Amino acid sequence: MKNKKQIDMLNGSIWDKLLLFALPLAASSILQQLFNAADVAVVGNFAGGEALAAVGANGSVINLLVNLFVGLSIGTNVVVASFIGQNDDKRTNQAVHTSILLSMISGLVLLVVGILFARPILELMSTPEDIIDLATLYLQIYFAGMPFIMLYNFTSAILRSKGDTKRPLLSLLVSGVINVILNLFFVIVCHMSVEGVAIATVISNIISSLMLMYFLMHETDALKVELKKLCIHKDILLKVAKIGVPAGLQSTVFSISNVIIQTALNALGSAAVAASAAALNYEYFTYFVISAFSQAAVTFIGQNYAAKKYQRCKDITKWTILLSSLSTLFVSFAFIFFHKFCISFFTSDLQIANLAYTRMYIVLSFQIINMVIELLSGFLRGIGYSSIPALICVLGICGTRIIYIYSIYPSIASYNNLLIIYPISWIITALALICVYLFIHKKVYQSA
Repeated sequence: MKNKKQIDMLNGSIWDKLLLFALPLAASSILQQLFNAADVAVVGNFAGGEALAAVGANGSVINLLVNLFVGLSIGTNVVVASFIGQNDDKRTNQAVHTSILLSMISGLVLLVVGILFARPILELMSTPEDIIDLATLYLQIYFAGMPFIMLYNFTSAILRSKGDTKRPLLSLLVSGVINVILNLFFVIVCHMSVEGVAIATVISNIISSLMLMYFLMHETDALKVELKKLCIHKDILLKVAKIGVPAGLQSTVFSISNVIIQTALNALGSAAVAASAAALNYEYFTYFVISAFSQAAVTFIGQNYAAKKYQRCKDITKWTILLSSLSTLFVSFAFIFFHKFCISFFTSDLQIANLAYTRMYIVLSFQIINMVIELLSGFLRGIGYSSIPALICVLGICGTRIIYIYSIYPSIASYNNLLIIYPISWIITALALICVYLFIHKKVYQSA
């Protein structure tokens, strides 16, 4: 099974392998977000504030519709990593082909749902009238490329399961450069608006997903994909669903709470929407660093737990916490310190810029708390506990935000008071998750 592209997670030093896994993965996720960031930057500078707000208003809708299926790709990561840890080539290959076919089905479902329900969802969110037509157009074109977005998520999860995060990074580097070039061409040369940046994003996603499929079809180990072998193995699908569905539901309900926040934000006007769209990119960048270490924890612990290397699981936990904490603090406060430079990429409007600065101060300052939530969830998923962190996050993050928006916020409605619910919900959830994690950790490793 081992080859030069595979990280040996079961033996040797840990900290350097975690970095070799997490840093390319973080870079890959950041590049993927740059697809959207490039859209926002180009329309903000060349197509105006309404186009900027239209693109920005779609972020929470996209996450709402796709996160359930992205959660299934997390299940793929855990299941394939577990079979690798057990050195079971046959089951590994079956899991790979099941996951590829599942990604195609997921993408087609999302294509239909996204195109048919784009405008009704935006209307339910009280999207401002001056941007709803543009927002609908962007969303429908974006979802036309959803089969390729899902294919990328599942193929990259398969490669991550053996420690290969470099080739997903390479594919996104290539497609990201193409995306920026096409954005500028469609908007500046062809005088298109949101439809131009949406088409560029779709083309870029096609390129990145097909590159990863090419890599998998030319593998020499159990991860090799052969189109004639594509089928759903029921028992493996159930294993993927056991891990992936709770993770996906967690992200979906999380997205529902963000849609509710976005609805409240929409009521504050297009300037507030545009400002949040600009600042949100830096929250995504910071989160991707956190998520990369969380995915490293899932994969490393998944393999070692399956191989019954329990002390190594504990060592992985300690190193992941240390490295992730240092990385999160550095990235968060770097963005805060250079906030004016960061926002200048997206807008020159002073009102929008000042609102964006405010969001960066409030949300980025507390990302270290969000890191605790993501890492503990990753540790638990790696040993097979996916439902518990999902339930805690749903109740803690989503429940707190929904209660706040519908009970407290209406009496103090303002931009700042809306944003403060992010750190409040993180603190509540982190405290609950720490208590549950310590209990499960003691139970699992003492019995083992």
